[in-house]
Amino acid sequence: MPELCRFFGIVIYMYREVGGKHHFPHIHASHGSNKAVFNIDTAELMEGFFPKKERKLVEAWIEIRKDKLKLNWMKLNTAAGSPSFFKIDPLQ
Repeated sequence: MPELCRFFGIVIYMYREVGGKHHFPHIHASHGSNKAVFNIDTAELMEGFFPKKERKLVEAWIEIRKDKLKLNWMKLNTAAGSPSFFKIDPLQ
């Protein structure tokens, strides 16, 4: 699973889900044993659970990096053969 970013113990992933149940631009996030899916357009938690503090960090990161996330989503879902993506800067 391609890792886009890591900050404050949170790991952000984006990967191609051919035939997957999520048909909107989204990211997967993990923190300890918690896993969640966030909508890129709205930064909304769509599935899973994240503690409030970490959820707010992910939501802020999505808002700040939305353009890069959308570009990555486009690259990942239009790549022929091996999907491509680029790393995105963390919160600091």
